Amino acid sequence: MIQSETLELLEWHRLCQHLATFAATKLGATAARHLKIPDSQTQSEQLLEQTKEVYQLESRLTTGLSFEGIQDIGDSLERAERSGILAGDELLAIATTLAGARNLRRVIDNQEDLPILTGLVADLRTYPELEQEIHRCIDERAQVTDRASLKLGEIRTDLRRLRSQITQKLQNILQAKSGAVQEQLITQRGDRFVIPVKAPQKDAIPGIVHDTSTSGATLYVEPNSVVPLGNQLRQIIRREQAEEEAVRRALTEQVAAVKPDLERLLAIATTLDLATARSRYSYWLGANPPRFIQREDSEIITLRNLRHPLLVWQQQHEQGQPVVPVDLLINPLIRVVTITGPNTGGKTVTLKTLGLAALMAKVGLFVPAREPVEIPWFDKVLADIGDEQSLQQSLSTFSGHIRRISRILEALGTGNLGLGTGEKEIPNPQSLVLLDEVGAGTDPVEGSALAIALLQYLANHAQLTIATTHFGELKALKYENERFENASVEFDESTLSPTYRLLWGIPGRSNALTIALRLGLKPEVVEEAKIQVGEATDEVNQVIAGLEAQRRRQETKAAEAQSLLQQAERLYKEVSAKAASLEERESSLRASQEVAVKQAIAQAKGEIAQVIRRLQQGTPTAQEAQQATNALNQIGQQYQPATPAKPKAGFMPKIGDRVRIPKLGQIADVITAPDEDGELSVRFGLMKMTVKLQDVESLDGQKAEPIVKPKPAPAAVTPPPQSVPEIRTSQNTIDLRGKRVADAEYILDKAISEATGPVWIIHGYGTGKLRQGVHAFLQQHPRVKNYEPAEQADGGSGVTVAHIK
Repeated sequence: MIQSETLELLEWHRLCQHLATFAATKLGATAARHLKIPDSQTQSEQLLEQTKEVYQLESRLTTGLSFEGIQDIGDSLERAERSGILAGDELLAIATTLAGARNLRRVIDNQEDLPILTGLVADLRTYPELEQEIHRCIDERAQVTDRASLKLGEIRTDLRRLRSQITQKLQNILQAKSGAVQEQLITQRGDRFVIPVKAPQKDAIPGIVHDTSTSGATLYVEPNSVVPLGNQLRQIIRREQAEEEAVRRALTEQVAAVKPDLERLLAIATTLDLATARSRYSYWLGANPPRFIQREDSEIITLRNLRHPLLVWQQQHEQGQPVVPVDLLINPLIRVVTITGPNTGGKTVTLKTLGLAALMAKVGLFVPAREPVEIPWFDKVLADIGDEQSLQQSLSTFSGHIRRISRILEALGTGNLGLGTGEKEIPNPQSLVLLDEVGAGTDPVEGSALAIALLQYLANHAQLTIATTHFGELKALKYENERFENASVEFDESTLSPTYRLLWGIPGRSNALTIALRLGLKPEVVEEAKIQVGEATDEVNQVIAGLEAQRRRQETKAAEAQSLLQQAERLYKEVSAKAASLEERESSLRASQEVAVKQAIAQAKGEIAQVIRRLQQGTPTAQEAQQATNALNQIGQQYQPATPAKPKAGFMPKIGDRVRIPKLGQIADVITAPDEDGELSVRFGLMKMTVKLQDVESLDGQKAEPIVKPKPAPAAVTPPPQSVPEIRTSQNTIDLRGKRVADAEYILDKAISEATGPVWIIHGYGTGKLRQGVHAFLQQHPRVKNYEPAEQADGGSGVTVAHIK
């Protein structure tokens, strides 16, 4: 009973109504309005995972998760099981529900990293054959189609033929007796075809009168010549209805046969819709997923900028006041927090906000607070909030509070205070208790004593208790027991109004006398009241005022520090934006340069091709070959970029030296000295690779000294008259990068056997294994005369040129 009372006091039903507006189906909305609160932390964590995965899924989808077509078919399934015959619209709803569920499963299966949702729809059976059969037999108007059965098709053919005969006969009568009819119209009354006849001339068209107009001037008559056809039509219509019913009965039997699976489908669709509603409501609130903590492991309750969800709704939809968030940071040792301060200061709202936050986390909703959201899992949330005065039950305010508190204690496991000396703390209290104006409504001395005893009891029997009070004696509990903490709602003395902010560690002070003086009460009366209160109380209030002033100074400094931090972040963003702009400009210039180089290369290739075509035309002589060579040299000088000035070489890396590789941004150790091709092996971390000598530099920035490779003296061989310059093309170039040695050998053998000139083989640098394998294969191949590294412009040592015999 106290559980339901607590939900009513916290206005949980209003939150459920708000949640229901985010559901996509009637089933989901109904489930949201009657939201079940889990009994175990495992269930709550599973619900939270569902909400997180739907939140993640909808962030990926452009239109969100669609529940189109899914309807509440529960009543139809029950009637089908009881051998009832479903109507066409009910069968159509079942078909659209099957299609909608299949679409849901398809969307979820197409996504990754959704283990909870994938497991939820894994056993979903959507019976596409049943859906197809329903659509074959039932059209979009929920009527049985002609193709539903052969017999029904024949019956409807007869119906159309008979209606055509009746219409033709009536049309002839309308033309023959045009003077007796009210208008040239054929209509129906029931399932009988009639024509409107003027009442005074009813004898002109003998027949059966089926209806009369309101004025009585028109009679709707079925002519006698049409009556036999009408009787025959009625018989065929009865046959049609019987056959339609047989079709719907057969479909209903198919539905009844799979009723358990369809009920399971409805349950899964409702679960998905409810999870989607939780996700969308959480997104609308700007909430964050909670993490359940164990206070026994010294974890702190962390709820920063916690907002009341109902007040957020009121602000957005009912033009309410802006919501003032509260911060709840409660150490693991604290079991009881007493909140003091003036009325209308926000104490009760703080209680309700915490209670709703605990319940929202339990049902799988995100909590409207700033990350991280860390809160214990409370097995019970118990509250005594508001005035329990009841004239019907002859209960005073105090009596009403005591009755409810007694029920709270019963829910905790005992029916009385039980404050004997042998009282022991229960091993694992998991309840959250919220008490508003504890001990109020009776003599202040006795009420204060009762409140102290009650809070000390709850410190032993509840996970956490939050209590609001006006009793000053409760403020001292913090200094007597480390499990107690004080908090207060802030009050602005300049405006005589609360700020709704919660201050921790400082008890609230009385402002009644100050308010009375500001409101015009005579000063001598206020002074007399101060004397009655006593100097001790005044000193306590002064100490509290000093603490509040100190807190405000600290908050001002914190705000200034935050402002400086924001300014630094803004400057950092500006600098980052400028750096990004420069990088983008540099990339644009580099791209334009690359385009220019490519254009120059294309033009050079075109001119080279012209030279080759001139050589190929006719029988070239040695003089013409020399002219072609000179032309190629001129093209090379024209398009060859100017050789940049070589940097001053300052060192030669040796084994064991540390060098820098600017291209990779790494510092590596030399493990082999440079070879005659200017390549050396280095290691950084666990990676070993071969690099060029010109790609490394010393740690102080000196470039490596290049290795001069002696070139063999060219043999004085007179080229044959038919020889042409060796030109690299796409047909004589093989790219083996990324291939294994065995695969590369097969490709090489095929290319060499078909080659008529040199072959350029691209194997890259890497670890050098592919290059070694290529060289070993070329060395033993019978058609290969010799091989050598390509020119630097063609890839250098990353490319090998094989000359064919």
